[in-house]
Amino acid sequence: MNFHKLIPQAMVAVVALACTATVAAKTDGGLITVMNPVVESKLAERLPLSPRLDTLAGKTLYMVDINWGGPQAGYSVFQQMEAWLASNIPSVTVVIVRKNGPYMTEDPALWQEIADKGDAAIVGISG
Repeated sequence: MNFHKLIPQAMVAVVALACTATVAAKTDGGLITVMNPVVESKLAERLPLSPRLDTLAGKTLYMVDINWGGPQAGYSVFQQMEAWLASNIPSVTVVIVRKNGPYMTEDPALWQEIADKGDAAIVGISG
């Protein structure tokens, strides 16, 4: 007989028996404690999306690498997008930047720069 095939089944039986015994022991007093798995936090404030531009012609487009892959990730995707835009919409100005710090931290100076000098932004992972 292959005993190694019976081990998982035996473990399931032991765990089921242990759980049953635990529930039975807790219900002897007539009360059980039930935990609610629902998160009780408030949702983040939702901001509306910015309106779409009618055209990118003559606009400044920021492409922001959020630094998720680190410095080795490279800008290859953003560079290809920049080359396509240069061929198809030559009047668009593309600024490729990497935000400071890890990808989950804010970069207020960069966001302000984009607000002051940019018309649109693509924020994501390049490379």
